Amino acid sequence: MNRILLAAALCLPLCAQVKITQDGNKKVSVEIDGKPFTDFYVGPETSKPYLHPLRTAAGQIVTRGFPMVPDVPGELRNEPHQTGLWFAHGDVNGYNFWAADPVNTSSGKGKGKIVLIKIDKISSGRKSGTIAATFEWRTTEGASLLTERRLMTFYSDPQFRMIDFDMTLSPDQPVTFGDTKEGLFAVRLAAALEEDQPKDIPEPKRTGKIVNAQNKSTEKNVWGKRSEWVDYGGQLDGQNVGVAIFDNPSNPRQPTYWHARGYGLLAANVFGVHDFEKDPNRDGSLSLRMGQSLRFRYRVVIHPGDSTQAGIRDMYEAYKAMK
Repeated sequence: MNRILLAAALCLPLCAQVKITQDGNKKVSVEIDGKPFTDFYVGPETSKPYLHPLRTAAGQIVTRGFPMVPDVPGELRNEPHQTGLWFAHGDVNGYNFWAADPVNTSSGKGKGKIVLIKIDKISSGRKSGTIAATFEWRTTEGASLLTERRLMTFYSDPQFRMIDFDMTLSPDQPVTFGDTKEGLFAVRLAAALEEDQPKDIPEPKRTGKIVNAQNKSTEKNVWGKRSEWVDYGGQLDGQNVGVAIFDNPSNPRQPTYWHARGYGLLAANVFGVHDFEKDPNRDGSLSLRMGQSLRFRYRVVIHPGDSTQAGIRDMYEAYKAMK
């Protein structure tokens, strides 16, 4: 019996269906069921950590390549700060962490940078794997405004790719999250999944459809609205696929507003109230004193089929019921 247990223990890292490996201080790679799923970029050359690319269970890439892969045919080369999947905000004490890449110009006090302090733990497993990390949100001058502690859990499934995100932000000095639509938890999708057809780029055909929990669709009816989840899908290589983001019921000001654009951006943002409500008298800013914290949790589901075929509504209800 002891030999059997020992053999099982030795086999676990090799047989793990979610395999997570760290590549120095640049990135952490995630493999699911023997196939690459994504890389978590955290190196000093990045202005904020991000996941890129994201793949379906069948291996199709659902995120835009640009600017990391600058020569993908048919992609819009706009908004170079929209890198894969990321978590950042455009105004923290006046510093821009959302569009902090070198090619962008920033208003306010300038660009912030989200800096890796350490990878606290990585864990592979048969059903799931995790990455735990600590970051500092630093000003242009190098002072830390926030400490972020993040846990990401990746799941094995024959049809779906799911990631749970759990981020806690603790101030290192009094901070205010300003009211701007440029935030907060976001993904930039592949060109074929975009809703709009750029007149000057005929291929690939844009097939995207944005749908929220209230059965509203298109950017016109989803952008700036509050909803528990939004699904953004279309056709890749002739197959229907989609990406849904679930807003956890415990999140601040839930249900969140959505900064969802036809050109492939999907972002949950509770702070951009005056933009989303189109009312300059509204103020969605939020201040934290020392000793306080904000916790944000989301689930990302990459699925085959459209939102109805994938059962996104039922999946959200199951997610909502989780402790």
